[in-house]
Amino acid sequence: MRWDIIELLFFAYRDFVGDPDQELEAFGFGRAHHRVMHFVYRYPGLKVADLLDVLRITKQSLGRVLKQLLDEGYIVQKTGDNDRRQRLLYATPKGEALVQKLAGLQTTRITKALAEMAPQDAETVKRFLRAMIDRDDPDKVLETIFASVNQDAKE
Repeated sequence: MRWDIIELLFFAYRDFVGDPDQELEAFGFGRAHHRVMHFVYRYPGLKVADLLDVLRITKQSLGRVLKQLLDEGYIVQKTGDNDRRQRLLYATPKGEALVQKLAGLQTTRITKALAEMAPQDAETVKRFLRAMIDRDDPDKVLETIFASVNQDAKE
């Protein structure tokens, strides 16, 4: 067993999400709200169906979180131009500000951790994290992420 890495991942995740958790608590939001806001902000026009695939949560769970974010003005929902049944999600300026604040907290933690390593070690960390993700997953957003990571590597 790789108890060392299992435990390090556990504590790294706890602290990585802990910083935003404190901020979200003031709004009455939780981690599900954070994940929804993150992906809606990063992928404007994301379909609700694709968001369900990314988050791997039930329609009911997403519906509750999405309703709150819509009602409080963090996200707007628009119908698709070609398919009126599509529900496309966009962050509002208020939502963008929240995501930027949360990402700032997480970026600070990442930057501090990477500062303790050699510059080339960041690539090793990224390769390790990519390898931890199930590549058989037909997730469209994940494909986009991998494509952009591969594009970054070429530049």
